[in-house]
Amino acid sequence: MPQDWKEAIVSPLFKKGSKAKPENYRPVSLTSIIGKILESIIKDQIASHLDHFNLIQKSQHGFTKGKSCLTNLLEFLEGVTSDLDDGNSVDLVYLDFAKAFDKVPHRRLAKKLEAHGIGGCILQWIENWLSKRRQCVGINGVYSSWRDVTSGVPQGSVLGPILFVIYINDLDSDLVSHIGKFADDTKMYKSVNCIADVEMLRNDLTRLDEWSREWQMQFNIDKCVVMH
Repeated sequence: MPQDWKEAIVSPLFKKGSKAKPENYRPVSLTSIIGKILESIIKDQIASHLDHFNLIQKSQHGFTKGKSCLTNLLEFLEGVTSDLDDGNSVDLVYLDFAKAFDKVPHRRLAKKLEAHGIGGCILQWIENWLSKRRQCVGINGVYSSWRDVTSGVPQGSVLGPILFVIYINDLDSDLVSHIGKFADDTKMYKSVNCIADVEMLRNDLTRLDEWSREWQMQFNIDKCVVMH
């Protein structure tokens, strides 16, 4: 893949909080238009493969066919209110990954892609697409110096979101609690009526913590919330 297709100008998109803090901006990568056209062709083929073999967990509503933020909210609301209508208490845990798209390790991502049946020339192309990337920050026509990108999938790219969905696809494996995902935004809930239910929820949180350590995707504890 040509090197200039791997170079991105990062445009900081303000989210919330103090405008003086860099962490309150989302780094959107402005990349080659021709490169994005090729990305979209490959993305469509990967999405078709995942859909044909039903490989993505039902809990994922982001960047998947026929699902959206709305289906995520409605399904979650239906599950919680159903438990409440049955007279159960419900505990909810809202989870937030720290710099999720920027932290994806490339070698581990390649293993996940292979596990989903994506190999051969396509995997080689993706590995090449992720390697030797460079970026600089541009604000009002003023640009920083170029820096190498050693991890993560580019935010603002066509292919990045579906690669991230594949990377966290097994996040909810072996969990007893219900979980809902929209890309990296994750929430988990369970009816809790006795000490045994509490322990099951705690065990699920432990499993999620173990997954985050194994796959180098740490949670941002300050943004995680528990509700009863």
